[in-house]
Amino acid sequence: MFTGIIAAVGKITAISPLGDDAAGHRLTVHAGGLPLADVALGDSITLNGACMTVVSKTDQEFAVDVSRESLNCTSGLDAIGEVNLEKAVTLSERLGGHLVSGHVDGLGVVSKFEPVGESWLLAVQAPKALAKYIAVKGSIVINGVSLTVNTVDDLKDTCEFSVNLIPHTVQVTTLKNLKAGSKVNLEIDLIARYVERMLTAAAE
Repeated sequence: MFTGIIAAVGKITAISPLGDDAAGHRLTVHAGGLPLADVALGDSITLNGACMTVVSKTDQEFAVDVSRESLNCTSGLDAIGEVNLEKAVTLSERLGGHLVSGHVDGLGVVSKFEPVGESWLLAVQAPKALAKYIAVKGSIVINGVSLTVNTVDDLKDTCEFSVNLIPHTVQVTTLKNLKAGSKVNLEIDLIARYVERMLTAAAE
C-alpha cells in the first residue's frame, strides 16, 4: 500500500527488453532523493503511480521489470524520463494522502494545466468507465500523486474533472511537466471500488 505522497522524483535511465518485441521491459531507475538503504529485493516502489517490484539495486539506482500488460495500461514507463517515486508505506508512518494500491485503473488526458493565482489548475479527461468513482471532494491519484477532486463534469463520451495543485506539489513532482494532451495514470479511490462491489453484489 501507498499514500500518494511522492517521496522523490527519479529518472528512468535505461530500458532493456525482457524478450521479443511483444514482451515487457526492464527499467533502470536513478532514485534521485529516494533513500534505498532500507529497500530490499522484492520490495514495492511506485513509478508514476504504478506499483513495481525491485529486482536489483545499487546505492543510487534500482531496476524493475514491467510486463507488456502494464506497459499497455500505463503512461510514462516506456521512455527515458522523470518519474514520481514512493516506497510502500509502513504501519508506523503518517497517512498524509489516502490509501493507494498502486494499481492504475485507466489513462486520462490532460485538457488544461494553467496557473490560477498562486496555485495551478489541472483538468483531466478520464475514461467514461471511471466517471462513477470520481466525486467532488473525493480522492484521485494522478501519476502517483494523491489529490482532491474540485469539479466533475460528466460529458457524452468522457468525464472531465479538475484538481488544484499548490506550488509545493508542482515543484516536487513530475506534474510540472504536464501540458494539454499529456497522458496520465489514474487510480480511483480504493473505498469507492469496494462500495461499488458491495452494492452490485447485494443487487444480484
